[in-house]
Amino acid sequence: MIRLGAVYILAGLIFAAVAILSGRDRANPKRFRNTAFWGLLAISFLAGNWLGDFGNGLLVLALVAVGGVWGLGLGKPATTTLDERRASAARRGNWLFLPALVIPATALLGTLFLKPLIQPGQATLVSLASGIAVALTGAMAWLRPPPSAPLQEARRLFDSIGWAVILPQMLAALGAVFALGGVGDEVGKLIAGHLPPGSRIAVVATYTIGMAGFTVVMGNAFAAFPVMTAAIGLPLIVRQFGGDPAVVAAIGMLSGFCGTLMTPMAANFNIVPAALLELRDRYAVIKAQAPTALILLAANTALMYFLAFT
Repeated sequence: MIRLGAVYILAGLIFAAVAILSGRDRANPKRFRNTAFWGLLAISFLAGNWLGDFGNGLLVLALVAVGGVWGLGLGKPATTTLDERRASAARRGNWLFLPALVIPATALLGTLFLKPLIQPGQATLVSLASGIAVALTGAMAWLRPPPSAPLQEARRLFDSIGWAVILPQMLAALGAVFALGGVGDEVGKLIAGHLPPGSRIAVVATYTIGMAGFTVVMGNAFAAFPVMTAAIGLPLIVRQFGGDPAVVAAIGMLSGFCGTLMTPMAANFNIVPAALLELRDRYAVIKAQAPTALILLAANTALMYFLAFT
C-alpha cells in the first residue's frame, strides 16, 4: 500500500537536493542562508514525525529567522539560454504542454481506480504526486536534458519566489489552528444572529462570500475553509437546511479560490508573478483577475443554491 509518508519523503528529498545545490552556488552571496532555509524545510518533511511538537516549533522559528529576518538570495543555476529555449519550443510546439496534462490525468485515474492500493483518505494527494513523477520521467526520456536539470530548475524557481513557496502550507496550518481554537464556532454565533430566519439564499450567500472574504484576509482558501465551514457550512447549510456536504464543501472551496484571485496576501499567486514579469504595477495581476473572480463568485453562489439541496 502506498502511504502518504512516501509523498513527504519525495518532497523532502527534493528540498534537500535544492539545499545542497544552493550551498555549491558561489555566485549567490547568500548561498548558506538558502542552504539553511531549504535544508530546514527538508528536515521538516523527512523527520517531522520524530521531532515532536516542540522540535517542529523550533524548526518553524528557525525558518522564520532565516527567511524573514536574514533573507534569501538569488542563485544562478546552470540552465539553457533564452535562444536555446525558444528554439526548443519552436521545434516541439504545443506538445510541450503534454507533461503538464499528464499530471492531472494521472491524479484523476489514480483517485478513481487505485484507491485499494493507496492509504485510505489520501488517494488524491498520492495520485497527484505519482502524476508528477510520471510526467517528469516522461519529459526526461523525451527531452533528454542533463540529469540535474529538474533540480536546478526547481532551485531557480524556489530562489525566484523565495520564502513565499511555503506560504500556502503555513496558511493552511493557520486555518487548522483557528479551527482547533474554536474560531469557526464564534464566527458562526456572530453571523447566525444577523441572518433572516429560514432564508436559504442568505445563508448560502453568506457562506460563499464569507469564504472569499476570509481568503482575502488570510491569503489562502485552505485557511479560510475550516473557519467558514465550521461557522456556516455545517451547522446551517448542511444540518439546518439539509444541504449535500460534498456539494457544499466543493463549491465552498471554489468560492474561496475567488478570494485568492483578489488578494495580495496570496503572494505566490499574485505578487510574485508581477515581480517575475517586472510589471510596473505590483497589483496588476489582481486588477486583471478581480472582475473574473467576482463573476465566478456569483456563479458559485447560484450553483450552491440550486445544486446543494436537490
